[in-house]
Amino acid sequence: MPEFVKPFSGTVPRKITKDELIRAIRLNISAEYEAVHLYMAHADATEDVFARQVLTDIANEERVHIGEFMELLRRLDPEEARFLEEGRAEVEQIAQGAEAAAAGGDGMTVGNLRSEQS
Repeated sequence: MPEFVKPFSGTVPRKITKDELIRAIRLNISAEYEAVHLYMAHADATEDVFARQVLTDIANEERVHIGEFMELLRRLDPEEARFLEEGRAEVEQIAQGAEAAAAGGDGMTVGNLRSEQS
């Protein structure tokens, strides 16, 4: 929970290392996703059209922040980009397998991908 009563609760007694910064950015991304979830849950829970529009707009702004943090993370840690690309490629293979299965071929699963990579 935020400590708004302590004006300097967010400061640290030293500069953080690059690895600590990278971990902090991952935590920031998580917090932004949590905020999106919270604001959208509030928007879904109200019948007030104006409030729903404002909450949805705020949630979308948080999604922009996620993009900013993701780009910062990618630039600070190129290995992160490699992992993200690997995940994207796995989903693409599964999607292609699903399309083939829908057309009458065999489907691709994460298990199949792991077998192929071994």
